[in-house]
Amino acid sequence: MRRIAKFEKVSLGQFKSGCDRADAEKIYEGIKLPHRATKGSAGYDFYAPYDIKLAPGETAKIPTGIRALMEEGWVLKIYPRSGLGFKYRLQLDNTVGIIDSDYSQSDNEGHIFIKITNDTNQGKTLEIPEGIGFAQGIFLEYGITVDDNAEGIRNGGFGSTT
Repeated sequence: MRRIAKFEKVSLGQFKSGCDRADAEKIYEGIKLPHRATKGSAGYDFYAPYDIKLAPGETAKIPTGIRALMEEGWVLKIYPRSGLGFKYRLQLDNTVGIIDSDYSQSDNEGHIFIKITNDTNQGKTLEIPEGIGFAQGIFLEYGITVDDNAEGIRNGGFGSTT
């Protein structure tokens, strides 16, 4: 298996600027880096930095405090954890999060935010305790066209390149 990436925490200052909670510094200290649960797992689990509670239809934007440093030619795709999607219809608001290899060089240090919605149609409230996996990231290699000439420089996420 080829090793092409590394997870690390963003700086405390960057995390605090993206986390609107009074206890942001304490939360930052407890951030767990994503990792795979088993040798055969494709996905790296992202862990809730604090308790998350979503009533049916509610949305939350989660500052993970994590950035991904990866080789050019790779992308990190973010999905909800399978069990939460199955039990609660947990959805990522952008369907699949796409973290490009150059995102880590942005002014926000490549801070990965994950926006989720409890889309249950059974009236279930979703509770994710701090430290429990709620999303997973999978690294995939990608190709480009033979006539590609992209030279743009990224600075930001969520539509920053258009």
